[in-house]
This record gives sequence, structure tokens and C-alpha cells, in this order.
Amino acid sequence: MAGRQTTARLVRAAEITEVAAAAEGAEGAAQHLAGREVVIEPGACTGWHFHRVPLIALVKSGTLTRILYDNSTVVHRPGTSFVEPPGIEHLHLGRNLGTVPVVLYVTCTLAEGEAFSIPADAPPGATPCACRGLLL
Repeated sequence: MAGRQTTARLVRAAEITEVAAAAEGAEGAAQHLAGREVVIEPGACTGWHFHRVPLIALVKSGTLTRILYDNSTVVHRPGTSFVEPPGIEHLHLGRNLGTVPVVLYVTCTLAEGEAFSIPADAPPGATPCACRGLLL
């Protein structure tokens, strides 16, 4: 993982909010909807973390391997989606074990300026990650 980091690019939140509000038929209905494009380079990881709110993620490209709080592993391929539940009891780590970047589109309801993730120590029995501390 030598020096490789995950990157996150902020999607235009105002545009997402307008589309979501129009879809719901009520102006301002999605005022806190936030979206990000997250890129995890080959060999990189997110570090152990959790979320304060549920996230919905779509894998655009690459293969994401998630290691969950109970040390189980879930693999997500392009075109699949998943929900990350909130709370430290849902601690997890995302890894790119492949040869192409993993690109995720992540959406949640989040207050302005609030972090998408909160870094944490590895759970008991899990391997610590060298990528620790990265905020998505």
C-alpha cells in the first residue's frame, strides 16, 4: 500500500438536492442530500471507519472488498450497490485488491461540512490497516 491513498471528489450537492427535491415533488425535501465519488487505487484501502448516517454506495468500476466488524468479507463488483448502516457497531474497511481503481458513487443525508466517515481502530481480532485515518 506504500503511499497509495483513497480519494474522494465532492459531487455538486446543490445539483443533487435540486433533482431529489423535484423527484419528491417538494422544494427543499432533500436539503441535506450529499454525494461523493470515491476512488480507491489498486492496493489501497479506506482504513477502518464507520458512518454516522446510512450510506448508499454504487460500484461503478473495479472490485471492492469490504471487511466487516465481525471479520467477515463481502465482495462488490461493478454495477452492484450496498448500504452501510450507521454506528461504530458497523465498523468496516474497504480494500481494492484488484488492478484497476475502484470507483464508488456514495449518497447519504449529511449536514453541511460533516465527514462521510469516522476513522477508528480495528476491531478485536482484525488486522490493523496501514491506511488508517483517511476520511471519505
